[in-house]
Amino acid sequence: MSESFFPRWRRVDSLSPGAVVQPDECLSPAQNIAMGAQHVVAMFGSTILAPLLMGFDPNLAILMSGIGTLIFFLFVRGRVPSYLGSSFAFIGGVIAVTGYTGGGSNPNIGVALGAIIACGFVYTLIGLLVWISNERSHGGAARLINRWMPPVVTGSIVAVIGLNLAPLAAKGAMGSSTFEALMALMTILCVGGVAVYTRGVVQRLLILVGLIVACLLYWFFANVMQLGTAIDFTAVRQAAWLGLPTFHQPIFEFHAMTVIVPVAVILVAENLGHIKAVSAMTGKDLDSYLGRAFVGDGIATMVAGSVGGTGVTTYAENIGVMAATRIYSTLIFAVAACIAIFLGFSPKFGAVIQMIPGPVLGGMSVVVFGLIAIAGARIWVVNQVDFSDNRNLLVAAVTLVIGGGNFSLEFGVFKLDGIGCATFGAILLYALLRGRGTNPTA
Repeated sequence: MSESFFPRWRRVDSLSPGAVVQPDECLSPAQNIAMGAQHVVAMFGSTILAPLLMGFDPNLAILMSGIGTLIFFLFVRGRVPSYLGSSFAFIGGVIAVTGYTGGGSNPNIGVALGAIIACGFVYTLIGLLVWISNERSHGGAARLINRWMPPVVTGSIVAVIGLNLAPLAAKGAMGSSTFEALMALMTILCVGGVAVYTRGVVQRLLILVGLIVACLLYWFFANVMQLGTAIDFTAVRQAAWLGLPTFHQPIFEFHAMTVIVPVAVILVAENLGHIKAVSAMTGKDLDSYLGRAFVGDGIATMVAGSVGGTGVTTYAENIGVMAATRIYSTLIFAVAACIAIFLGFSPKFGAVIQMIPGPVLGGMSVVVFGLIAIAGARIWVVNQVDFSDNRNLLVAAVTLVIGGGNFSLEFGVFKLDGIGCATFGAILLYALLRGRGTNPTA
């Protein structure tokens, strides 16, 4: 009997403490919607922050994250749990080619969009090569990638993503006053309290429930007790329920493409790290879907760039949610994508997002980015990376410091930020130190 295109998701009727929901399993419709909403909550902080830093439309970024996730879902045939959101890897290149200095819409957004589309095209070609090679040589491309990017490398890259974003989370959590810093810490305690002292569905919704509780506490202390900056509901009341985001046309310039196209290598590493993390958490080998995942991500990036959206990537924030909830059902990500698409057409939702207090988002970022870093460490543990081997020890140590410290290199118009340097550095350092007769999968 031939394999169906999509999994035949088996229904899980009860969520016992510590139970794992596999990618080919699903929950009740109500639970699917709740878990999907939680994944939307987990991704929208970064998905909205990235376009704001580049002068893009946040509502359009949300919309294209949903569409991109469905594209990815289709290419991996619903077998790899993943959400696609705005990629931070594009920020440095976009700012370099557009000269954007912040504040409002980016006047040169078209130039960046053309380069983002070119990057997505190169990324798609890499994916096609891996896909075809896997089909013809029964996983040969996957083995080649694993040889150059073994668990010690991919685990380091995933961990670096969380560590590189740590200063951003810490700055948001500290705020501009002691009250804001305390509310950020309160947000962390809210998430921790839900994670430890609740059971069942509420415990699985720790990110969403923790966010709601933290917002309510902030409203009480700021609006009622007047201890801090009050939440302003004016913009939410005035915003329309439905409306179109701002679309833009791409402009293709060679110089801009030479700056942004190399980001494709970082996207490959991020996607590979994501699949390795999910494989480690679920106990399922997903290497055969590497090529499909790259193609889905690449096409989603091209589609997003063609209308004015940011480049997208598989989101480590959602890995953090899966690590915390132990629910890996791919169907939940299709639900999350549909929710994001609906919200992308709602200016009122955009106003609600802008209304969430900065300290609450800062505290939530500390939790989610921390979970990303731990997901990288989990890759090491599950794959039993031997740190008594000096090669592994040096690769991990150097990668973490380069990425966490945001070590950057600039070669004329080409610039690599901390994540980029850590990504290429980990791959090259491992290759140089691999040596003769060593185990390539260590």
